Amino acid sequence: MKQKFSMCRLILSGILVAVLVSGYFLYRKFATDSRRSVRVLAWLRNPEAHTDWAVRVGQRCGDAPFILPTDGFVGYLWDDSFRVNHRHQGIDIFGGKAPGITEVRTAYAGYLTRLPDWKSSLIIRIPQDPLYPAQQIWTYYTHLADSNGNSFIISDFPPGSSEIYVEAGTLLGYQGNYSGAPGNPTGVHLHFSIVLDDPSNPGHFLNELEIKNTLDPSPYFGLPLNANTNKDVIPVCSNTP
Repeated sequence: MKQKFSMCRLILSGILVAVLVSGYFLYRKFATDSRRSVRVLAWLRNPEAHTDWAVRVGQRCGDAPFILPTDGFVGYLWDDSFRVNHRHQGIDIFGGKAPGITEVRTAYAGYLTRLPDWKSSLIIRIPQDPLYPAQQIWTYYTHLADSNGNSFIISDFPPGSSEIYVEAGTLLGYQGNYSGAPGNPTGVHLHFSIVLDDPSNPGHFLNELEIKNTLDPSPYFGLPLNANTNKDVIPVCSNTP
């Protein structure tokens, strides 16, 4: 009986240690994300006070293959967490201006598609990944509409557009605050992600909402955009004039 009681105590102690360790790492994770949220709020309230936090549309950081697709503060990174069981699939760049003002341009040349029901989103097929030419990737741009879903995508790319070739730096539209639910706006920003091709259906993209279907954008932009390795650094080009 005594031996059984000792075994139970040992098991409970092990569980407690595991819970404490998990809690510590969760605390560190959410504490990091909270710091980023504080900076996002500071930027949105007064971007002019934090101009050194901003990236610029068309910038290329070093010899990275992608150019930056918009102006603003890269507030949230790839694999940030805003809530339990959530993993951010891309980056969020906050322009610091009203909806419909801050330009969004292509980060890399490719073939543009806008599905018929997409109010604020575009996706661009890149036949050869510039870092891994054997694979095809897609770049996804969203929140290009106002809070009610009125699109800020330019008229060259109406709903139903398919496989339109666009060069790097092509104007796509303007940052908005459409969340997908009319009347429930996000902050004005561009969400950008790199999505994998569907191996079971080549020429089609995987579900962008799952992080396993996206790539860390850091090497494509030459910036520290991975939340797991960048805990507190504001991503800006070191070669900014």
